[in-house]
Amino acid sequence: MKKFLTAKWHDLIMANYEVEPSLLTERVPLGTELDLHDGKCFVSLVGFMFLDTRVMDFLVPFHVNFEEVNLRFYVRRETDGEVRRGVVFIKEIVPRFAIAAVARTLYGEPYERWRMSNFRNDERVRYGWEKGGCSNTIGVERGQNLGVPDAGSEGEFIIEHYWGYTKRGEKRTDEYKVEHPKWELFGVEKPHIDVDFGKTYGEEFGFLADTKPHSVLLAKGSEIAVYKGEKIVG
Repeated sequence: MKKFLTAKWHDLIMANYEVEPSLLTERVPLGTELDLHDGKCFVSLVGFMFLDTRVMDFLVPFHVNFEEVNLRFYVRRETDGEVRRGVVFIKEIVPRFAIAAVARTLYGEPYERWRMSNFRNDERVRYGWEKGGCSNTIGVERGQNLGVPDAGSEGEFIIEHYWGYTKRGEKRTDEYKVEHPKWELFGVEKPHIDVDFGKTYGEEFGFLADTKPHSVLLAKGSEIAVYKGEKIVG
């Protein structure tokens, strides 16, 4: 497989909500199934920094360092005796038009361009995104380094999905690989989530604005590589 994009993903805030599987059934790509942890189905609101971004080894001016916030859920696919655990994106938000356009065109991913901001230091991490009068923020205070999460833990489940799946229609699914080492987690204190889920992600997700997350994680991040996708169904 050929690398399409390399970058560093840093300071990943992940707010994880338990939902009914029926909420996601129609979004599950053909050839995959929902991936559960201890019988629980999760969607995650994830904010992080893209740094030193290169497409096909080239730096793209004004598109090297930027924020991304996405809402995603988890699936799995069995192929040739291997279980591939992956994510499906409900919506991905970035501040640069070209990034959104390329991702929609080449990967069919649901990217949108919004105005975005970030604040990050040794004590706190915060991301903001706004468009058309809808303003959202997610932030946490950074605790001590907890290291790599234990095998079988919820933390491991959330951060260790190394495949992406895209529903390109009722009869087509695309798959791509995301490569990175195991991530360390930080303790999280005073999480602040002020998000209009209904306006941002669709009315069916509006209830999340009044729902307490099952967990909130902060991952250190690392260098990553995204490989060129391929059609697996259709």
